[in-house]
Amino acid sequence: MEFDLRKAINAISDVVQNRPIPLREFDQIYMKVADMVIQAEYVARVFNGKDIVFIGDGDGIALSAAHLKVQNVINYGPSSITLLDFDERIVNSVKRFGEKLSPDIKISAHLYNVAEPLPMEHFGAYEGFHINPPWGASNDGESVIAFFERGSQATNEKSLGIVVIADDPDLPWTQEVLRDTQFRALSLGYVVAEMIPQLHYYHLDDAPDLRSCSCLFRRVDPSCVQTTSEPLEPSRLENFYGRSSPLRFRYVREQRTITPARAAEQLYTLEKFEVNNE
Repeated sequence: MEFDLRKAINAISDVVQNRPIPLREFDQIYMKVADMVIQAEYVARVFNGKDIVFIGDGDGIALSAAHLKVQNVINYGPSSITLLDFDERIVNSVKRFGEKLSPDIKISAHLYNVAEPLPMEHFGAYEGFHINPPWGASNDGESVIAFFERGSQATNEKSLGIVVIADDPDLPWTQEVLRDTQFRALSLGYVVAEMIPQLHYYHLDDAPDLRSCSCLFRRVDPSCVQTTSEPLEPSRLENFYGRSSPLRFRYVREQRTITPARAAEQLYTLEKFEVNNE
């Protein structure tokens, strides 16, 4: 991995400038810039020439991987990137930035909440998936597993999946979630192909030293490919974003200001599910 570090950081800074402010109540906690460079290069390398889907991407790793290639920092990367996210601010920011990259990499973004069945147009449509979900400290990793299941459903029988989750040997819950994620991955036909432990830092005031790992999963058993997608059961929505913070909103809706190009100034409203999941 050799590239111009200054050029790489400047490219990632363009993506950071484009991101909306994170909403902590939905566990949107952004990765630090240097670690975004590392993760984006890794994503570009693993998914080189592939059509991939991001199930959620507040950090902006999808755009970062694409922008590094378009800016000629690296000469590899995905053929196309699709984002599925419940936050309309993020979806629109990816669409805006993606227009600049579209001559080189096809980028699309759509509203979607993992609590709902995966839309059929995305079922088995991709060669790889990437998730950095709520880390599951208060729900035994159910939030991670839910995102993994949707990534699995969206990809084909020979797919790869990159999973970013908390990793701290001194915090037992992080190791338990890692274990349980791997158990579920096995039942879906995946094995761990590679793991880079304790790799990323975050802008997290109450736990500044908490890091995440990057796990690469490879599907080896096509017979485990799911053929249907069902809503998450209500019990799986409890503590989804942390203790006493269930998944009960369908979308974060963007409220545009007079300067819509500046994401940090945009407001938002919350759209509940029609059926109350409290």
